[in-house]
Amino acid sequence: MANLNRVFLLGNLTRDPDLRYAPSGMAICQFGLAMNRRYQGRNGEEVNETCFVDIDVFAKQAESCKSYLQKGAPVLVEGHLKLDQWEDRNTHEKRSRLKVVAERVQFLAPPSRGGTFSDEAQPDAAPVDEGGPPAAGPRPAPSARPQAPRPAPSRPGPAPSAPARPPAPPRQAAPPPPAFDAGALDAAEPEPPDPGAADVHDELPF
Repeated sequence: MANLNRVFLLGNLTRDPDLRYAPSGMAICQFGLAMNRRYQGRNGEEVNETCFVDIDVFAKQAESCKSYLQKGAPVLVEGHLKLDQWEDRNTHEKRSRLKVVAERVQFLAPPSRGGTFSDEAQPDAAPVDEGGPPAAGPRPAPSARPQAPRPAPSRPGPAPSAPARPPAPPRQAAPPPPAFDAGALDAAEPEPPDPGAADVHDELPF
């Protein structure tokens, strides 16, 4: 029969992490986690329900949680459920509770300047599984004498464009040829001489 015991929790710490070491030297860190669930009730009102869970972290992650987490820090916990059983010292009654053994803890927001965390998680921040964020290295000091900016090399300007030529005057259309008049041509031609008239003058006596 297949079984699955996997837990994903996203919430805020309810107290500062508590770190201790087992006789074997194993580091154990414990803290409480609160998750809010909002839903609409029967009458339409909004109901806010809060669930509290105890988280156990071991080994190197336990030391990282102690160093970088505080009350109110948003985290994402991935792990499995474990049933704790013990006997009450006063009443000698057997008690039990469920807790989560964390296999991976992601830090969702860095601490603010005041050393406290906001109530709401910031999922855009980069998660950190083990160890803290890398310390920023020293920045180089600026030089005492600032260098003057070098003048940019001058670029040759554009070559002057040739002057525009004036537009040529429009050509005038040739006048149409004169109309041909056949009657005028006939009037200009001389009439041929009459041969009879020449003979009359020859016969006149002198």
